[in-house]
Amino acid sequence: MSDFSTLNTLLEQRHSCRGFLDRPVERGLVERIVATAQKVPSWCNSQPWQLTVLSAGGTNRLRETLFDAATPLAPMSPNVGFPERYQGRYKARRSDCGWQLYDAVGVTKGDRAASDRQMRENFRFFGAPHLALVTSPVELGGYGMLDCGAFITGFMVAAQASGLAAIAQAALAGYAPLLRSTLQMPADRHILCGISFGYRDPTHPANSFRTTRAAVEDVMAWR
Repeated sequence: MSDFSTLNTLLEQRHSCRGFLDRPVERGLVERIVATAQKVPSWCNSQPWQLTVLSAGGTNRLRETLFDAATPLAPMSPNVGFPERYQGRYKARRSDCGWQLYDAVGVTKGDRAASDRQMRENFRFFGAPHLALVTSPVELGGYGMLDCGAFITGFMVAAQASGLAAIAQAALAGYAPLLRSTLQMPADRHILCGISFGYRDPTHPANSFRTTRAAVEDVMAWR
């Protein structure tokens, strides 16, 4: 298989996993994934990303703390503002993904209680045994965050190649002050997102669907 085919296959197989096995990952494998993700490019080779990776025990403790705190009435306070709105094609793609998930897990349209319960699974990390929190230096602004986006992709593709599954979760960053105080993270770094990862549960209904991608002509203009 060519290098291109291998990469294309990994990207096709990767998906946002929302159901994990209760099986910790060896630290050595996590370090190998991080070392591979480190190879992504960054502006001036600054490599601004930093990870706080939790063991299975640390993940479980934070899971309990965050789930209790992240109630529907609790205000969010992300370091980096969430999107103001989704419109047009972006809103349609977001809605399609959401309804695919709800259909898979049996949430019917209009059942707000069931949809809220599914949303709160974010704060259980979907049962993942490990969580990696991604931060970027405040002083590097948008370009530091852009570099971290490349690293997140590298991490998740390397995890896929290693037999693991992952999901990047912006929702966790909504409780940045709690994460910062609980994990003693420095104030000079933006908390961008969490990556929940581990071994995929093939029987979990939330893992039964796949999203589509726009056609090349929808995202590329050739001049």
